[in-house]
Formats: sequence, C-alpha cells, structure tokens
Amino acid sequence: MSIKFIIGGNEKTQVNFSAKTANRHGMIAGATGTGKTVTLQILAENFSRIGVPVFLADVKGDLSGLAASGKMNDKIQSRIDTIKIENYTNHASPALFWDLFSKRGHPVHTTISEMGPLLLSSLLELNEVQTGILYSAFAIADDNGLLLLDLKDLRSMLRWIGKNAKTLSLEYGNISGSSIGAIQRRLLVLEQQGAENLFAEPALKLDDLMITDFSGQGVISIMDVTELINKSPRVYASFLIWLLAELYEQLPEVGDAEKPRLVLFFDEAHLLFDRAPRSLVDKIEQVVRLIRSKGVGIYFISQSPLDIPEDIMGQLGTKIQHALRAFTPKDKKTVKMVAETFRENPELDTKKAITELKTGEALVSVLNDNGAPTPVERVLICPPASRIGPLSDAERQAIIKRSPLKGRYEQELDRESAYEILKQRAEQERESAELAKTQAKSSAKKSTSKPRSSNRQSYAESITKSILRSVGSSLGRQIVRGIMKTLRGK
Repeated sequence: MSIKFIIGGNEKTQVNFSAKTANRHGMIAGATGTGKTVTLQILAENFSRIGVPVFLADVKGDLSGLAASGKMNDKIQSRIDTIKIENYTNHASPALFWDLFSKRGHPVHTTISEMGPLLLSSLLELNEVQTGILYSAFAIADDNGLLLLDLKDLRSMLRWIGKNAKTLSLEYGNISGSSIGAIQRRLLVLEQQGAENLFAEPALKLDDLMITDFSGQGVISIMDVTELINKSPRVYASFLIWLLAELYEQLPEVGDAEKPRLVLFFDEAHLLFDRAPRSLVDKIEQVVRLIRSKGVGIYFISQSPLDIPEDIMGQLGTKIQHALRAFTPKDKKTVKMVAETFRENPELDTKKAITELKTGEALVSVLNDNGAPTPVERVLICPPASRIGPLSDAERQAIIKRSPLKGRYEQELDRESAYEILKQRAEQERESAELAKTQAKSSAKKSTSKPRSSNRQSYAESITKSILRSVGSSLGRQIVRGIMKTLRGK
C-alpha cells in the first residue's frame, strides 16, 4: 500500500498525494499573496512526517516557522471541518538552518572546482571567448596539479596564465589578455556580492541534507537566502543548480521506491533560467529528467508556470496553481495557457477558476499510483501543523545551538591550493632573479678590478731592452762577449 497524505479538499472530495510519485517533480505557482508559501510548508512537513528529508530555500524568512508548533484558531478549525481532516494536531518539524553568510544558520560552502567552468561562466555572465578561457584555466590547473578551491585561487590562476600566455597558447589555444582582465573584473564584482562566502572549505556534504531524527522523521534543511537573493540572485541560482548536479553525480540509482530519499523546493525558480546560456538550461533539463531515478523530487515555486522552460515543465507531475491575475491581454493569454496544462475536469471551468481563486485555494492535479495525472480539482489547501510565520532570532539560535552539525562547518579550512603554490613559485622566481642579478654584478666588478699594465718601464726592464738593442751593434757584440767570458771564467 502506497504512502499518502492530504494536500487539500472541498465539500465533495480530497486530493491525496502519493509519496511513490513524489520523485516525478512538481510545481507551485501563483501571484504574490495567494498562499504559495503555506502550500510549500504543507508539503514539506508532510514529507518530513513520512520520513523524507527536505531541502528548501527560504526567500522571505517565513519558512523557519516549520520548526515550531502552530496554534489552533477558528479559521483553521473551519478549514479542517470543510476538508474533513482527521486526527489533526499541531506539531513542529525537525529542522536544520543554513545560511551562506553564517548569520542565521550553518555556513554553506562549495569549491571553485566543484562548481565547474559551465556554472561559473553563467554566474559571471561571460561571453563565448571568455568562457573558453575559463575552461582553459580549469584544464591548465588540472594538468599542473593545482587545486582551485576559492576565488583567490582562480584569480591567481588567471594571473599566471596571463603572464605565460605565449607558451600556453601553443597547447590551450589563444589566450587574450583583455579577456582575462574582463574575467578578473567580474570576479571582483562577484566577491563583493558575497560569493567569497560560498567558495570555501569545508564543502557541504550531501549526506548532511539527508538525515532523519531519532523518531524517523525527515529533517527539513532550511537555507536562509533573504540576504543572498537581494545581493546576488545569480549566486543563489548557481548554488541551487550546483546542488542538483552534485546530487545527480553522487547518488546511486534506486529505481521505484515507496518514497523519495530527498525532496528539494526551489523558490523564485525563474532565477535558475533568467539569462542562463542554452548549454546550462540543457544541463538543468537533463538533470531534472534523470535525477528521479536517484530518488530525488524537485519542486519549483514561481509566480507563473511560464517561468519554467517548456521542456522542464513537461516533466512536472504535480501541479498546484494558486490565483493568477488577468488585467492585461498578456495576462489573459498566460491564464489560458496555464489552464491548458491541466488534465480537464468536466465539472470545472479551469480557465475561469484560475482568476477566481481566493487566498489558500488552488487548482491541483497530482499523479495517481499508475503515474497518470488526475483531473484538476479546485480545493482549499490544508492548514499546516507548524507555525505560519517566522521564528524569533532567539528561537532560531536555540535550535542552531542544539544542532547535531554544530561546529562541523563553522571553522573554515585553507588548504594549500593554486594561490599558495603560485605565490611560492613567484617568490622563488624572484629570489632566483635577484641572485642572478647579484652574481652578474659581482662578475662585472671582478673583471674591472684587474691591475692595468703601466706605460712606464721599470729600471730592470729598461736595462734589458737596452742590452737587446745593443746586440746588433759592434760595440754591443763586444760587451756581450766580455760578459760571457767573465761568466765562463767563474
């Protein structure tokens, strides 16, 4: 028997979600203020309850309330009665908090090497030539055994490549100094936006996102991105894409399971695709299509389903559509297109209902046990068992202090990598150059200090030369013979 839980209902029916189909992905869409966050909260706490770990990005700071018990009121009781929910109780869900800036949770790190040139080129918004140089930088680093861990490693690598461009171009293609300069400038901008906090060690271990508590409930990892999404939406999007790619590469195949091993919720999903190059969009599509076999479900949250590329939209089995506004011809066209994505229900005018939905209402279609979409239903979304709204800072810090991961990521590591190695090489080259310069000066000094021959002759030299000149003369010959006789007589 498959594991199910209620998403919502009305006076006539309930919509039950089958955990067996959760790895077929899904979407939550709707205009601002229509109830998307609460719907996400409902799904997250139900996945947790059946033992499925959850990762979600908290864009507005509201989802921290998952870690606290909710409170009953008349509005919630009325909804429970309408939907006919049995055994409803308020309760908290086990949660871990994460934050790129280490203020509101455990720090989240990855490395330049793990991010890879494709994602980095998108993050930096590089053109084709600059992207090619970035790929070359990674190849050169690999060939020379240089680790690229953080931004200073990559900057050092690019400087070194620029200095040795002529030699490297023979093997790695043309390397333009102006293109390297452009990449360096973009790296500086990226650093100012907070990316230096992302690229560091220790890197995030995926196993820490897939844990259960002592009672068997899935732990909900809540990444606070309220600051990040304002500083750098592209860093946020790149991190999510990196996380998807890492899960796909590292997790083994599981086939059809009763429930997924992990569920991801990506809020502001349009940021994943805005201005992304076609090659990256193709990569995301491939991962979304294949990661279901790894037991991972992905749920995109956005204001309009049309924010999601059509090829990816076609892979989303669960669709929860909150109200859309139709004030302009473009809005009306969007409503019509969204209505056509649902399996038709003869008793419901889907196009009309989309613009009439109240806050907390939605059009819902899920997959049945056979994997076929159910006819769309207009329902009230179930009230969450946890708190609607954020935790206080004191409540959040108390949970962080009790975390089983406390101290694991807080202390940054700084291994020897490209920056340190290239810096050491540069110092050695500088010392060698200074030594060679010193030796050259010393040699030059010695050559100039040898005694110079004097034009003045010594007394002995004068006598000798005088005798030699006299040999040729008659008198000279007589003198020499006299000297020789005297010597022989001795």
